[in-house]
Amino acid sequence: MTGEPTEDDHLLAQLREQASRLVAEVDGPLRRIRMRSGNAVVEIEWHGAATPAEAGPALPTDAVVRPVSAVSGTPVAAGSGADAASRDCVVAPMVGTFYRAAEPGASPFVEVGDLVEPGQVIGIVEAMKLMNHITAEHAGKVAEVLVGNGEPVEFNQPLIALVSA
Repeated sequence: MTGEPTEDDHLLAQLREQASRLVAEVDGPLRRIRMRSGNAVVEIEWHGAATPAEAGPALPTDAVVRPVSAVSGTPVAAGSGADAASRDCVVAPMVGTFYRAAEPGASPFVEVGDLVEPGQVIGIVEAMKLMNHITAEHAGKVAEVLVGNGEPVEFNQPLIALVSA
């Protein structure tokens, strides 16, 4: 070994710095931090955080991921003939860019007609270079995808319409 830092060493140092900033910004005690330099992975888990849904395809290595639950009790106007009162909407919990899949070319997290379980990831909102998993709070069937992949979203903007399954 030459003792000089490798590209993985630099990447791991950047991941540590980014994780430290994130930890400093978020309230509550940490449960676990996991870092790895080969294929660069960072996982940060807080006490009381929901157990993540099954892992999807890898996210970009410069992103930190944290789950965000976002369901509004506000009914969505019926677009597919369903009773509007029976529809709930998963909303954006922050301003950012909505992604339907974990990476370009990957299958979307959910499609119209899919059954969604509580805690299941339905999309990602990227905000300030953080990839935030958006999860459903309630079970239901996806009635409509209201935002296209890569589109900007506003706080509380409906993303996915769900009907009772």
